[in-house]
Amino acid sequence: MKKLGLLLVACFAFATISVAQNNIVKSLERNVPGQGKVTIHQDARIAALIGSEYVPAGSDEQKVIKSSGYRIQVYAGNNTRQAKNEAYAVATRIKEHFPELTVYTSFNPPRWLCRAGDFRSIEEADAMMRQLRATGVFKEVSIVKEQINIPL
Repeated sequence: MKKLGLLLVACFAFATISVAQNNIVKSLERNVPGQGKVTIHQDARIAALIGSEYVPAGSDEQKVIKSSGYRIQVYAGNNTRQAKNEAYAVATRIKEHFPELTVYTSFNPPRWLCRAGDFRSIEEADAMMRQLRATGVFKEVSIVKEQINIPL
């Protein structure tokens, strides 16, 4: 009975992860010669329950899925104009050192934050955090759990 329970939990966890990332479902349904064909039949309400697609403001119409993940917090200040300027200055320095990294600067009352990246696993975030520290410019960095954007 315990094995059946563990199997059900494992299947549910895998199904939740797969459905949350629609691109995984689409990649499974791809027809690849020599590897067989997978067909997934699911109710449309399942996709509506797990992650929704949206177009972020100011983007070039790139669709993304929101998912649980990790970002690296590089700056946290207070609610002053100086903290705002510092948050944007840190964002600029991140882009200079790592142009491929997405940077998010926002005001979450009562403080300005500068966070970088969209990492699905804590290991990916940790590897990037070490690279940021290695530059010698970013010293007070930490990993935070947050909703991330996964491009489609």
